[in-house]
Amino acid sequence: MAEQQWTAVDDYLAGLLAPEDPVLIAALRAADDAGLPRISVSALQGKLLHLLARSVRAHSILEIGTLAGYSAIWLGRALPPDGRLITLEVEPKHAEVARGNLARAGLDAVAEVRLGFALDTLPELVEDAFDLVFIDADKPNLPEYFRWAMVLTKPGGMVVVDNVVRRGEVVDEHSTDPAVRGVRRFHEMLASEPRAEATTIQTVGVKGYDGFALAVVLRPDE
Repeated sequence: MAEQQWTAVDDYLAGLLAPEDPVLIAALRAADDAGLPRISVSALQGKLLHLLARSVRAHSILEIGTLAGYSAIWLGRALPPDGRLITLEVEPKHAEVARGNLARAGLDAVAEVRLGFALDTLPELVEDAFDLVFIDADKPNLPEYFRWAMVLTKPGGMVVVDNVVRRGEVVDEHSTDPAVRGVRRFHEMLASEPRAEATTIQTVGVKGYDGFALAVVLRPDE
């Protein structure tokens, strides 16, 4: 009953505050048609990403974990016309679907899908700097993704990480689940990182019970 209520509230709020337009609906349909897993962010979560990008006046965004490009559309729409979005994807099929969805959204001029293992492609970005980094990829490697995010995010920029509560399993210090272990290690790194201020918020809704971590990279004088 609780999850039904979460979904009902999400549907109500999304209808008011984050209604999906034909482009977003088509992106989800293309993902379904291609047999991709239904693990994209929700509409409200997509709107949150959009607002966070706007709040830091993002001109450059990095996403780790593209899937079908649904979240990339929300992020890309927050960019100015000369902005830049790079999104990293390991699965060729996912990258193909995402490229089609981004083109349909009119974002192919600002959004680039790079194919390959993120830990291989991230070093290629070492000369770049991003206003916002969104991490929504495999959790065993999350500590390494966060290390790279701290290298690549501009001072004053933001790092956003999805799925960091794992239905509450994050509190289980004895877990042998690689995803839970990765999330716990990430939080330990986050807590001891002097270059960032951060928090994690639990979330419930159409995507179930999980959470986001938010970190602001400090400027040298902060």
